[in-house]
Amino acid sequence: MSILAGMSFFMYLMGLLSFCLNRKHLLLMLLSLEFVVVSLFLMLYLYLSMYNWEFYFLMIFLTMSVSEGALGLSLLVLLMRTYGNNYMTSFNLLW
Repeated sequence: MSILAGMSFFMYLMGLLSFCLNRKHLLLMLLSLEFVVVSLFLMLYLYLSMYNWEFYFLMIFLTMSVSEGALGLSLLVLLMRTYGNNYMTSFNLLW
């Protein structure tokens, strides 16, 4: 079980590193954010199964992560229609 915990923590750190390095493209930022969410889901699953607790919180977590993903994709579609690309440097978010 400790190998899986170490692997999920490594996945979390690599997702954060990818999020920091890909800050120029919005789509790559959203993909790395979803990778972080998947690694957090794995860590929560390991934690809850270690203590034999119920997995209802995982369903709430998945619901929130799906709504976060849908919000990010709708923001991406809005910015693609407005500016025509997904480069963060071309966005003037303060209008």
